[in-house]
Amino acid sequence: MAGHGARSRSGGRPTLEEVAARAGVGRGTVSRVINGSPRVSDATRAAVEAAVAELGYVPNTAARALAANRTDAIALVVPEPETRFFAEPYFSDMLRGVGAALSDTRMQLLLIFAGSDRERQRLAQYLAAHRVDGVLLVSVHADDPLPDMLGQLEIPAVISGPRSAAETLTSVDSDNYGGARQAVEHLIGRGRRTIAHITGRLDVYGAQRRTDGYRDALRDAGHEADELLIEAGDFTEEGGRRAMAALLERRPDLDAVFAASDVTAAGARHALREAGRRIPDDVALVGYDDSVIARHMDPPLTSVRQPIEEMGRRMIDLLLAEVADRRPSASRELDRRQVVLATELVERASS
Repeated sequence: MAGHGARSRSGGRPTLEEVAARAGVGRGTVSRVINGSPRVSDATRAAVEAAVAELGYVPNTAARALAANRTDAIALVVPEPETRFFAEPYFSDMLRGVGAALSDTRMQLLLIFAGSDRERQRLAQYLAAHRVDGVLLVSVHADDPLPDMLGQLEIPAVISGPRSAAETLTSVDSDNYGGARQAVEHLIGRGRRTIAHITGRLDVYGAQRRTDGYRDALRDAGHEADELLIEAGDFTEEGGRRAMAALLERRPDLDAVFAASDVTAAGARHALREAGRRIPDDVALVGYDDSVIARHMDPPLTSVRQPIEEMGRRMIDLLLAEVADRRPSASRELDRRQVVLATELVERASS
């Protein structure tokens, strides 16, 4: 067995072909393993990695990227202000999942904020120069021009939740509708009858689906949704506080609240306490995300857990598969997928 750093048969630097021969696979398979493609079995990947280690093969990264018209870089694009990114655990959990999935590849991750028109224009120029191999889009609003721009540039892209039921890009999301139903059914099961809902931003499809789940769960239990019990929020703490205050003014008899995010629920909690309402004695409270906020609230928050880190990992797997697919964009569209991951209700003392 050759030691680490062994020379090739010709006495020079080990080649890709020699790695393939040592591993007993084709040259293309070795290339896919080195490029981090998910389209390789675990056994094959292990054989190739062992051959790389035995021969001491070191890829010529610059030459490989140039020949393949690749940059070995992925952009995580967040069309939100930086303040929201750092304030909400959803984004850090997503980033953690993406980073873990990329750790075994040679891809570099670029974090790009595009919350303003100026930032979007700068991003468009950057992407038009093809400085990244693919893009992950997180927190996409219905009217966001970025997805269509990526399609025009023929840059592989995966988004964290579809913009609508007719989404054309590959997406990964949690079951927003099912998660909301779980939350409301739980509250009904606890004997709550006047259940309010603070929505997320309703230009986000996931927030729309959570509201749909809320309405349908009430209807199926024989409780028609009262529109006076629904108040628009924006996924922020201050938005949750304002929405809760408005709901209490309109319907002081409410006995439960389903908030579209844990951050929103934290704001609602402040408003409830300011109004002298005890949680859960007077008003039960349920959030969404099962973030660190839920565990550290007083009382600890019942919340719908969506597998955010797993969503990040799945987004990377799908994006790398698209990057490795050299077919024309029109052919790749046939394989685009809408992945929906299951949610779970985590019961705590707030309900």
